[in-house]
Amino acid sequence: MGEYEEGPMLRSNIPLSPPSSGILSAAVVALAFVALAARPSPGRAEDLISGIGLTHLTVYDQRPAPDGLMSGSPHVHAVTDEGYYVVSGQGRVELHDLKDGFRSVELSPGRYVQFPPGVVHRLVNTEHLVLLVVMGNAGLAERGDARIYFGKAVDGDPAEFARLAGLAKTKGLEGALDRRDAAIRAYAGLLELWTKDRKAYFRELERFIGVHMKAAASLREGFSEAVEAGPVAWGERFQKRLENLPGTGGEPSPVLHLPPETPTLGMCGILRPVTNLEAVGPGKDAEPRR
Repeated sequence: MGEYEEGPMLRSNIPLSPPSSGILSAAVVALAFVALAARPSPGRAEDLISGIGLTHLTVYDQRPAPDGLMSGSPHVHAVTDEGYYVVSGQGRVELHDLKDGFRSVELSPGRYVQFPPGVVHRLVNTEHLVLLVVMGNAGLAERGDARIYFGKAVDGDPAEFARLAGLAKTKGLEGALDRRDAAIRAYAGLLELWTKDRKAYFRELERFIGVHMKAAASLREGFSEAVEAGPVAWGERFQKRLENLPGTGGEPSPVLHLPPETPTLGMCGILRPVTNLEAVGPGKDAEPRR
C-alpha cells in the first residue's frame, strides 16, 4: 500500500462505493517521473509517532480488473516496511518474495499483516475491504519508493511507464482503474509463471525487484532526509526522555488530524492519509467535560 498519493480525485462517471543497463536507465528516468508526479503529502515525516505513515484505505471495488477481481495494483517498495490492519470488510493480500515465492493471506476485521521491502504485493477486495495502512517511514513512497508491476516491456520503455503511472493524475478515478488494469494484465503472466515454471517465475520476480532497487538508489538522498526527519529524530527524542528522567518538559503540544473532504487516489484504492496535524491548544475552560 503501499500508497503514494496523486492529488484529489477528479470527477468520474464511476461511482464510489539483474537488469540490463538499458532497462535500468529507463527505470531511473521513469521512477524520477513518478516521484515528481506523485506529489509528496503536505504532512511531514516527523509528524506521527516514530515517523510512521498512516492512511485510511478503501481498496478499489468500482469495477473488476481484467482477471475478474476487485483489486489494487501490484507493486513493490525498496526500503519501506508496510502493514495492513483490517478495519472492515473481507479480502486478501497476495505476496511475492524471492525467498518463498507466492502466497495469499486472507484479510478480515481485526487481522494485521506486515511485510518488509522487496515484497511484491497486491490487495484483493472481496467485500468492501477497508484498511488502516501503516508505512514504516512516512514520505518514502511519495518520494519514489514504489514501483507498479507493468511487466518487462514497460520497464524498458520509460515513456510508456510514465504514461501508465500518471493515468490517475490525468484521468482521475477512471485513470487509476485503467492503470490498475494495465498492471493486472502483466501480473497475470507472473502468476501463470508461478503455476507453470517456477524458475522463470523467480527470474522475473528478481528482475522486477532489482529494477526498482537499483533505480531507487538514485533517490537515496531524498530517502535519507525522510528517515532522518522521522524514525531517527524520534529515536533521539525517546533517548532524551530516558536520559531526562525523572524530569519532564520540552514536549510538543498534542495534535489532531481532521480527515480531508476530498480523498486521493493510490495504487491500491481510495486514500485518506493522516497528515496536516494541528496543535491542540488550551481549552476555553479549565474544567474537564463530564
